[in-house]
Amino acid sequence: MSNEGTILDIQGPIVTARMPAARTGEQVKLGALGLMGEVIARDEDRAVVQVYENTEGLRPGEPAVAMGLPLSVELGPGLLGGIFDGLQRPLEAMLAQTGERIERGLMIPALARDKRWAFAPAENLHIGEQIKGGAILGSVPENPSMTHRILTPPGISGELIDLVQAGDYTVDDVIARVSDAQGQIHKLRLASYWPVRKPRPFQGRDHAIQPLITGQRIMDTFFPLLKGGKGAIPGPFGAGKTVLQQQIARWSDAHIVIYVGCGERGNELTDVLDSFPKLTDPRSGRPLMERTLLVANTSNMPVVAREVSVYVGMTIAEYFRDQGLDVVMVADSTSRWAEALREVAGRLGQMPVEEGYPAYLGSTLAAFYERAGRVETLNGDHGSVTLIGAVSPPGGDFSEPVTSHTKDIIQTFWALSKDLADARHYPAVDWLESFSLFVDTAARWWHENVDEDWLLLRNRALRLLTEAEELNRIVNLVGVEALSGQQRWTLESAKLIREGLLQQSALEPKDSFCSPQKQFMLLKLMLDLHARGADMLTLGMPVRELLRLPLLAEARRWKITFSSDEMKALEQEAVKIVPVFDALRAEYASPSASKDQAEDEFGMQASMGTGTP
Repeated sequence: MSNEGTILDIQGPIVTARMPAARTGEQVKLGALGLMGEVIARDEDRAVVQVYENTEGLRPGEPAVAMGLPLSVELGPGLLGGIFDGLQRPLEAMLAQTGERIERGLMIPALARDKRWAFAPAENLHIGEQIKGGAILGSVPENPSMTHRILTPPGISGELIDLVQAGDYTVDDVIARVSDAQGQIHKLRLASYWPVRKPRPFQGRDHAIQPLITGQRIMDTFFPLLKGGKGAIPGPFGAGKTVLQQQIARWSDAHIVIYVGCGERGNELTDVLDSFPKLTDPRSGRPLMERTLLVANTSNMPVVAREVSVYVGMTIAEYFRDQGLDVVMVADSTSRWAEALREVAGRLGQMPVEEGYPAYLGSTLAAFYERAGRVETLNGDHGSVTLIGAVSPPGGDFSEPVTSHTKDIIQTFWALSKDLADARHYPAVDWLESFSLFVDTAARWWHENVDEDWLLLRNRALRLLTEAEELNRIVNLVGVEALSGQQRWTLESAKLIREGLLQQSALEPKDSFCSPQKQFMLLKLMLDLHARGADMLTLGMPVRELLRLPLLAEARRWKITFSSDEMKALEQEAVKIVPVFDALRAEYASPSASKDQAEDEFGMQASMGTGTP
């Protein structure tokens, strides 16, 4: 049957064409401009196509051509450092060819065809041996920070009949040939293709065992996420989702970072595109873009391209995972993606359910998030994809469908609070709404690498913060005078933890990143101050005197005074706590101090008419 057809009807990004041979999921070119689309449904000899570009000017009667393969991405050397749109078209190459306005129908390969790469074949491979999908053919030094492994594409196995020698090759040059069981010869190149909606295969899933260190204290210390885990950052407009995700992309201890801007405002993505190429990787000292890839799809781009952009990012993430690397993918935001699903479903006449979203919203979200995980790859290595999705609930309502479905799927939930953001408390992660299912697993890593008291101190700090929230409700009703000295000290200690530990400025050079060792030291010192202060109250020290200690103001500044490389200086500062409280203890534990305190209490009672002779 012919792969050509005719356009019958156009409704925005949804086009109906008579194409008897087209299959669901197949790519299609439409009209004289060759607009790219994908078959999403069939009705007898008609194909329903969602178009990834503006259909203005497209007319019934124009040709529709099936491409014979599903929407796929190109995988190979040259991806890192690239900036692509939702269809994996390189934006810099498009800018050079067409200027600032992208021409419709323009298709530019994701990887440069003229660049030559220094390929080194794997030393353990020999002509005539049997290989299978995932086998390492060789490597390419993509940049000073990254060595790119060239893998046999999944699904190809057989006898290796040819392998080139070390040399410089383009992504289109044949570097190996494999003869399968049927005698078919497969030509392997540096680059390969993979359908974006089909998860790449692996041998089996592993249990995530190591936390993803982001350098953000509220995340690492209180609500950890493991490598290979699934996390979400829900929050209303202005709560700081984008900045927090940029901090994760910049500081996380992953090998590869993939940032997908899915339907976000153009000015936010412009800031990302401008700032990331200028950043330095804090671990290697090299440009951060050497291990980063950006997929930009702004809110003014075609809605269905927004829907596919997250699959493009995830497929690339799985490709690097198969090389035995730890990958972090940040999707900003899945709410805009869900809105694209809703719009397409509405144009198809599908039955809407909660707030107009299609009935399959929950299952689609779950299928996408399930592509994250730590796996044993086809060649026996271990790699992971950690997926962090931002959610933008209207009005900050976490009960809306996208947030509620996401909350049921993910394992770490970093809930952002508008009240905290309005109070300039950043990151505005609400410690009462947030949760992590990885605490026990993360505790084993903290105990082995930092300190065995991590879990105990973390839980103690969270209890203190929770108790302070309950006391704040009392204060709002009857005032702080109704609280006892111990309760007022609890409020002050919780404030100390919030300001000296949880608050963290992305613009502060010494505090933008905080190592696990510094995180634990600050946590330990804050709780030590609380315990020593509570002990002084039992000796009779007035709480107002305790609140006026200069040491409290100094403790709030420790996080910005000492960087993660100045741990010895921070430890020396901590030593100063002991003599301060020892002096206070000597003062208030002496008999004269007890007598003076008793006389003060009697005088106060007498002045209030409650004293006894």
